[in-house]
Amino acid sequence: MRIAPVSPEQYESLIDLLCELYRYYNPEASVSRDVVRDHLMGNLLAPGSAVRLIVAEDAAGNVVGFAAVMLLHSLVDPTPANRRQCMVKELYVRAGMRGGGVGRALMAWVARYALDQGCGRIDWHVQASNHAGIRFYGGLGADRVEGRLNYRLGRRAMGALASSSQEARCSEAT
Repeated sequence: MRIAPVSPEQYESLIDLLCELYRYYNPEASVSRDVVRDHLMGNLLAPGSAVRLIVAEDAAGNVVGFAAVMLLHSLVDPTPANRRQCMVKELYVRAGMRGGGVGRALMAWVARYALDQGCGRIDWHVQASNHAGIRFYGGLGADRVEGRLNYRLGRRAMGALASSSQEARCSEAT
């Protein structure tokens, strides 16, 4: 298995895996390869994107897993040891490859990368119902962050909040 940042010759295989990821999170929906390709090229891999895609490739050259990571600077801890952070936005391994060390190898790569970049920690989210993922992350030595909850505003709630107050109106600097 080879783990490295995604390269152009891996894009089509990664698109297959991203389609699988979409089905995993949206079992009742579908998405076309063209939409996934457009998103990959136009957003995730676009110049200026904060996302770095790290892929695991099997001996046949197929992408069997990936991690999407971002480097951030802390707002609450400016000390040199903790001011830089790595955020894992997504870790996904092809369904048939789970339990074979792909996820662990990806996370080990991310840990080396984070250390090389001066990061004091790696953070990520996991669904409360993902018991296998929770066990996997615990097996890596990760600590569950107590006292943290995730919140989300969907499009409808964003629109309602954005239109609720004149003070909240965005304006361009002139």
